Amino acid sequence: MDAGVSAGFDFQSWAAEQGARVERALAAWVAEDAPAGLGEAMRYAVLDGGKRLRPLLVLAASESVSEGVAQAGRTAIDQAALRTACAVELIHAYSLVHDDMPCMDNDVLRRGKPTVHVQYGEALALLAGDALQALAFELLTPDEALFSAAVQARLCRLLARAAGHEGMAGGQAIDLASVGQALTENQLRQMHRLKTGALLRGSVMMGAACREPDGTIHAATGQALSRFGDAIGLAFQVVDDILDVTTDTAILGKTAGKDAAADKPTYVSVLGLERSRDYVQELYAQAMAALDASGLAAPSTRALRALAGVVVHRDK
Repeated sequence: MDAGVSAGFDFQSWAAEQGARVERALAAWVAEDAPAGLGEAMRYAVLDGGKRLRPLLVLAASESVSEGVAQAGRTAIDQAALRTACAVELIHAYSLVHDDMPCMDNDVLRRGKPTVHVQYGEALALLAGDALQALAFELLTPDEALFSAAVQARLCRLLARAAGHEGMAGGQAIDLASVGQALTENQLRQMHRLKTGALLRGSVMMGAACREPDGTIHAATGQALSRFGDAIGLAFQVVDDILDVTTDTAILGKTAGKDAAADKPTYVSVLGLERSRDYVQELYAQAMAALDASGLAAPSTRALRALAGVVVHRDK
């Protein structure tokens, strides 16, 4: 199946509409008036750039579990999903700001423009990342009773786990410790399940957790969505490793070839280019099989299926 194509479903229109909602919400919620230039640095880090894959996964997953919910419940799910989509993107943006800093990956280009620390200095970049992380959790706990306290608590727990030592931060620690090391395929897989995959999987699970009244879904459905998230999360990183050696900087919007230059283990260095490409297709098949086994009505999973296609067929 071609990227983003599903029979009878206009994915491009869906993605454009949902992406525009996320952009408007981020522009409204990321403050311009934070002191001493902090707001400007925060907005530079998160607005007008990126694929917005994680927010779209949140929104697609929330749609997939909304069938049969009364209108009042659907309104609450929609409110929770939009805030969750933005919260996940804020966490992703903060992680990029920090990862690009000299003490981490020391990169100078992100999303086709200078990285935040190059543009604003290291100290303000560090604070911008901190503030974006804090704002993510603020969005999930609004003053107004837009969605239930049980859903708020569940969303905060899922996001904290995906971003913390059991997820993104833990994976980055392994990544930094692995420079110049020869990792096995299993070790590499574990690193990337945490560093990259945890937040992508978390996006799917958080979208599903927006379901009222308490953020719970059928156990088998949750397990299937978790497998789907794991598969596309790992596929995203394998594709990233492939693009790092096959695509130039102008297309990527970030520095190409930096992993090899930094002597970092990647799927291409461990498996080779062709085996890595084959592995992406295996992971895509796993993701589709997981949705088939989810018990969710096929029309409700169309956006998730299309997004999986986008992950494996992307060129940047």
